[in-house]
Amino acid sequence: MMAEKKVAKELNYEAARDELAKVVAELEAGGTSLEESLALWERGEQLAKICNTWLETAKKRLDEASN
Repeated sequence: MMAEKKVAKELNYEAARDELAKVVAELEAGGTSLEESLALWERGEQLAKICNTWLETAKKRLDEASN
């Protein structure tokens, strides 16, 4: 699994998206124990929320700029 997990505040959108892609690939590849799979899933959920927050913030900024 990932050797180093950054705190959500430290991840920019691109880093969170790239790590999420790795988590998905690892889950799709299989071969992990149930415990490892659950940990990967939970990390994936965290990363998806981080990405969503970045995207929502960007959308808000664009909406404000266009008004």
